[in-house]
Amino acid sequence: MTIHDKTFESKFAVVGRSVKRSDTLEKVTGTACYAGDVALPGMLHGKTKRSTVAHAIIKRIDVSKALALKGVKAVLTHENVPRVLHYGSPHPRSASVTRDQYILDNRVRYWGEGVAAVAAISEEIAEEALDLIEVEYEPLPAVFTIEDAMRDGAPVIHDNGLPQNQVLPPVIVERGDVEKGFADADFVIEGEYELGRPTPAYMEPNICVAQWDGNGKLTFWSSTQTAFMVRGALAEVLGIPLNKVRVLVDHMGGGFGAKQDLFQHEFLCALLARETNRPVRMEFTRKETFLGGRTRHPGRIWLKQGFRKDGTITAREAKVLFNSGAYGSHGPGVTNVGTAALTSLYRCENVRLEGRCIYTNAPIAGAFRGYGVVQTYYALDLQMDEAAEKLGFDPAEFKLKNAVREGDIAPSNHPIVGHGLEDCIRRGMEETGWPAVRRHGRDTGVKRRGWGIGCEMHGSSAYPGIKEQGNAIVKMNEDGTVTLLTGTAGLGTGAHTALSQIVAEELGVPFETISVVQGDTDVVPWDIGAFASHTTYMGGRAAQIAAADVRRQVLAHAAPQLGATPEELTIRDGVIVVEGSNRSMTLAEAVAPQRGMPAIQLVGVGTYTPTKSYSFAAHFVEVEVDTETGEIRVLQVIPVHEIGKVIHPIAAQGQIEGGIQQGIGHTLSEDYVIDHQTGRSLNAGFVDYKMPLSMDMPPIRTIILETAPDPGGPYGAKGVGEDPIIAIGPAIANAVYDAIGVRFRRYPITPEHVLAALRTKKQEVA
Repeated sequence: MTIHDKTFESKFAVVGRSVKRSDTLEKVTGTACYAGDVALPGMLHGKTKRSTVAHAIIKRIDVSKALALKGVKAVLTHENVPRVLHYGSPHPRSASVTRDQYILDNRVRYWGEGVAAVAAISEEIAEEALDLIEVEYEPLPAVFTIEDAMRDGAPVIHDNGLPQNQVLPPVIVERGDVEKGFADADFVIEGEYELGRPTPAYMEPNICVAQWDGNGKLTFWSSTQTAFMVRGALAEVLGIPLNKVRVLVDHMGGGFGAKQDLFQHEFLCALLARETNRPVRMEFTRKETFLGGRTRHPGRIWLKQGFRKDGTITAREAKVLFNSGAYGSHGPGVTNVGTAALTSLYRCENVRLEGRCIYTNAPIAGAFRGYGVVQTYYALDLQMDEAAEKLGFDPAEFKLKNAVREGDIAPSNHPIVGHGLEDCIRRGMEETGWPAVRRHGRDTGVKRRGWGIGCEMHGSSAYPGIKEQGNAIVKMNEDGTVTLLTGTAGLGTGAHTALSQIVAEELGVPFETISVVQGDTDVVPWDIGAFASHTTYMGGRAAQIAAADVRRQVLAHAAPQLGATPEELTIRDGVIVVEGSNRSMTLAEAVAPQRGMPAIQLVGVGTYTPTKSYSFAAHFVEVEVDTETGEIRVLQVIPVHEIGKVIHPIAAQGQIEGGIQQGIGHTLSEDYVIDHQTGRSLNAGFVDYKMPLSMDMPPIRTIILETAPDPGGPYGAKGVGEDPIIAIGPAIANAVYDAIGVRFRRYPITPEHVLAALRTKKQEVA
């Protein structure tokens, strides 16, 4: 159920309506083309041999037996691939990523890292060939925790000139006078919070297909959120110009941020195809999505805050430590964003923050929905709940009192627009009947219930130090229909439907007349990629600008035909009307070829370098805790989201519900576990990696507010994709405390942790 506060929906004809998604028919009939559906004549199958040690030098690698196997066409090792450090080609987001990984190296840095690749006529033969490759390792000391990696004398994982295995220099954020702030405090609270290692677990595994033509051009199909980034990286590593690389992405089965990374198999696939002069397909097994994919950054956060008796925050200090795993990936961006986030959400003038990201011999952590903010806001929101109790405040009232508001400085160092967070908290309190619903230890039976609140704010194109840009092309055809060309990827969110709605609204034409061309780097305009909750905000704004350009051209062309000035004309439902008269003509009549003359060219280009935008949410959650088994059940969730202007209500609701499902999993069960003695993965698969399924999901009553439209977004719209995964975690943890009186400063909160904490509590009482 969605409760949509229709603040100003009546102004629009298409925007704000749940129109039928443009990709629905293809998906329900099975005709939608994913990267895995690509089948080419003579196609070979590529596979990656993965290391069985966590840290070692490769002393010898013998591929002779594999090459002798019938059906094997090529084998690659570090000895016959380009030795180029990569993440991707230079791009506007380079400040958020590292260049520290070779395609294949003579050194292994984590258990499961690729050490060789094979192309064969079948997957079975390729797998057999992997077993025939002999690798002799010289083991090196390995470290898997932040504490071990930072200690004196720890093995150096990357010789980047920084001490203690740091991925980047410490991120330092300071505002005001922290010492004075703590001196002015009547009450000081501090705590340490531990963060697990969930993995994105997208439905469609990583997959790519590479084919070279006779002119030396590479066509590359991939399940990626960043087609142009892949194009740039491949061109750089392969030593060819950009116009010799074409990347195709049609439909995707999810990515959740992780597929904006560049993966080892993508380079290997292109190289195997060039080596064999045949198309090559490489697809991860489900186990490989764990081994070769990305996880969220685990770590620890130490947080200290000072308060006056009236609840005002006087100072905030934090030390954030993220475990990057074997390579840096998005460690710099995640550390910058997650650390800077602690300047905000709850108002505080005196702040001192330090963020560090550390190499270990663990699996690679990378970009993941929530991008560092999931971790730091979990700590902040839990501590605010604890401080509220110690100061005698209701937690929702306490958070409302301290919530950021219009004019406050956001983590991006830009002023916040509107009072979105306050609006979300107030509306959630009204909807739940807060605070009367809170149990606060009143239940004494085996199964005890409680309510909690969690809050968040998240930026669209608002990451510190990261420059972004959206581009779009809109073309009106000679029959009055419209084509939108966009580089934004379709992850399954319905983003292209929303962009089509924006174009239709701006042009004054029916939604059904818009078609979208996307996913072909040879055709569509450059795009940074689909992530950071900016597709609708940034890509949509670019599409709106392009559509406005076409609208201007159409009216200028139609004005003489209607005996009017362009300023006197408007377009409604595909009809050009002279205001205040009965003169009109359809778009098709206005733009059609006349007297044998060719059709006019009506093309608009939109480029948008965004301002900084923040969406807000407050989640209210009821849980039930079984004190005999330790099981935590989420009984209901009431998420309240302020997103400026909702473009497609059902799609927005879907994003919120999907984020909540992921967040429930991260908070209660999901954790990718490795053996800290060997680095071996212990639950790399869906049998042992426990996610909530559809039957585990509670009722969700979604409330969407439009109280703070952003002037930079299309019709005031802001992002919504990442927000729900941030607020749900602390809401659950705070609800568990309400139920059983035990605070958990870590996730996931497993039944084992619940039972252990209840035993400790019982002993303390005794």
